Amino acid sequence: MSMTTRTDSEPAALHHADSHDLIRVQGARENNLKDVNVELPKRRLTVFTGVSGSGKSSLVFGTIAAESQRMINETYSAFVQGFMPALARPEVDRLEGLTTAIIVDQERMGANPRSTVGTATDANAMLRILFSRLGEPHIGSPNAYSFNVPTVKASGAITVERGNKTKAEKATFNRLGGMCPRCEGMGSVSDFDLTALYDDTKSLAEGALTVPGYSMDGWYGRIFSGAGLPMDKPIAKFSKKELHKLLYSDPEKIKVEGVNLTYEGLIPKIQKSMLSKDREAMQPHVRAFVDRAITFTTCPDCGGTRLAQEALSSKIRGKNIADVCSMQISDLAGWIRELDEPSVAPLLAGLQDLLDSFTEIGLGYLSLDRPAGTLSGGEAQRTKMIRHLGSSLTDVTYVFDEPTIGLHPHDIERMNNLLLQLRDKGNTVLVVEHKPEAIAIADHVVDLGPRAGSEGGEVVFEGTVDGLRVSDTLTGRHLDDRAALKPSVRTPSGALEVRGASANNLQNVDADIPLGVLSVITGVAGSGKSSLIHGSVAGRDGVVVVDQSAIRGSRRSNPATYTGLLDPIRKAFAKANGVKPALFSSNSEGACPTCNGAGVIYTDLGVMATVESTCEDCEGKRFQASVLEYRLGGRNIAEVLAMPVTEAEEFFSAGEARTPAAHKILDRLADVGLGYLSLGQPLTTLSGGERQRLKLATQMGEKGDIYILDEPTTGLHLADVEQLLGLLDRLVDAGKSVIVIEHHQAVMAHADWIIDLGPGAGHDGGRIVFEGTPAALVAARSTLTGKHLAAYVGA
Repeated sequence: MSMTTRTDSEPAALHHADSHDLIRVQGARENNLKDVNVELPKRRLTVFTGVSGSGKSSLVFGTIAAESQRMINETYSAFVQGFMPALARPEVDRLEGLTTAIIVDQERMGANPRSTVGTATDANAMLRILFSRLGEPHIGSPNAYSFNVPTVKASGAITVERGNKTKAEKATFNRLGGMCPRCEGMGSVSDFDLTALYDDTKSLAEGALTVPGYSMDGWYGRIFSGAGLPMDKPIAKFSKKELHKLLYSDPEKIKVEGVNLTYEGLIPKIQKSMLSKDREAMQPHVRAFVDRAITFTTCPDCGGTRLAQEALSSKIRGKNIADVCSMQISDLAGWIRELDEPSVAPLLAGLQDLLDSFTEIGLGYLSLDRPAGTLSGGEAQRTKMIRHLGSSLTDVTYVFDEPTIGLHPHDIERMNNLLLQLRDKGNTVLVVEHKPEAIAIADHVVDLGPRAGSEGGEVVFEGTVDGLRVSDTLTGRHLDDRAALKPSVRTPSGALEVRGASANNLQNVDADIPLGVLSVITGVAGSGKSSLIHGSVAGRDGVVVVDQSAIRGSRRSNPATYTGLLDPIRKAFAKANGVKPALFSSNSEGACPTCNGAGVIYTDLGVMATVESTCEDCEGKRFQASVLEYRLGGRNIAEVLAMPVTEAEEFFSAGEARTPAAHKILDRLADVGLGYLSLGQPLTTLSGGERQRLKLATQMGEKGDIYILDEPTTGLHLADVEQLLGLLDRLVDAGKSVIVIEHHQAVMAHADWIIDLGPGAGHDGGRIVFEGTPAALVAARSTLTGKHLAAYVGA
């Protein structure tokens, strides 16, 4: 009795278990962080701000999320851990109060050709259950509607137990899958152009095969001769049987020089080794071969739906599962809403919520059959976010990397609501962000700086958004910056005509894009901006496209190799020391022999992510010790490659190290706002926005009259946007035409001409809703963009 009285009289007493409401970080030193201490409130939304390179990612991803993942991995059995990458403990003195971290990043989604928007979220699984319950005629389990499950048939003896006796009986067994047997669930079939596989005037021994990797000097030559193919006869003179064996033979066991091997025809071999991969994941020379040798056509049996005829025959209200998946998601949500079936009510409610969240997040214009590999970085991130919104997990830490990328101001409001929804479910939400609209909703702000690279890595402000506004940090000063409309706009020198554009959702669009000025193409996500520019303008002569796609380059590539900066630097070193330039390349003679100049040693674990560890011999410097003794201006090559662009710019401008050719390239890199990047940073570690600005710096030296930039403000701090606008102005003043696809209002306000697409996304978009000057757009306020721009410039 006394116990009940006590609890009744002290309802406010907090249980000790509820008192752990902070994530504490003490002494974080990852990358450029300088002994950072922060306390982040749990179950709140914390935004991390600061210029690019100030240490936001090092703190959020490299320290907090990395340690959380490392500790989760340690809970698995030793056997499972053996397959996992051994994550190093981050450089930090103490971390307290961590919860499970889920990272929602902007990496493109899986490169599996069978992955679609529907399979990447739970939508397809729910629809398959729905069809297996309501579809007429009923054809089987949910697997019968899956294009990833083949049909299996088997027959043979089975053992039946009756009483004490067992008896063998004959039986056949069928399991119906939904995979189209002809295209194996790919939706398209490939035809080979045989002239691209071999040169029929040559024999195999003379190197007739033109497939990458098939040289007759190695095992392939032995396998072909061991399989009994004539090696010295030109392919044009092969008999039908010999040609069939070369191209289409099923796998057969052969013995070559006492070794058991398998011989398989060229075409099935190529299908297994090359065509099972996503095109984007191939090496450049293999991709070029595939593009040349193989034509993909829609599968004639399933009409591109990937499904077997049985699955297509089963319908609900006249629609089969393929029809439903090809509908725009916003329309599909309406169709599901009209289904009134009490027997599957909870399933319908779940599906309804899922489809509604697509529309809420601004992805209602996609369809569920859209291949996942074709989504942009921002779309992929929002698709992953939908997966987590529907998740039943709470009390976890969600980490977002610039979730507003690729979003129109109208969509940013929706994104903010979703982040708040995740927080209100009881989760800790950590967001790395530059946009003022997204910073405004934070419960807690951590501002890193004061600048980038070695001048960053400190917490310059921690507190509320209002506190940030009045603080004197770079972010605080620029938070309320609003670009004003230009008092006068430039006069175009001509126009680029687009007539009858109908790519994707464009509805026969005609546009005249003015030349010699800064034109901005805007509109909500999915309104048709990229379709218009990439579909109708990009392929023309003199047009240079600078987008955010991955830079073709290996783990060894860095800004110095990519921009051609390393050549003048190597020559300067060679001249100063009287040795040859090849010594100063980590991919050539000067490379550390242990790691071959990579600086790290990669251990490939096959099933799991590759593990990398710093090379112990060169300590990650990539060069042989003898090469590091040669100096230029008092620095060795490794020290020069570790310099940030701004420091290198000074270093190569005067004195013994003066190198005009290198200085010119460094100038351009600083111009595009990459002054903080170190020359030797691997390209694989750059963000989308950094990649784009690196391409821009490289291509500014090329000859092109029209530049197309796809969201160049991605990943740029408010303070750097001004610098970018200055750069765009300089390009236009130098006589170039600049076309920018952009959502940032500062860039819109700065434009000479705006083309606004809309009014909505998907089939509700694809039309030009406004063409004219920014001032006219603000005055009319007739479109979503116009309303947001008017609010932004305070008109």
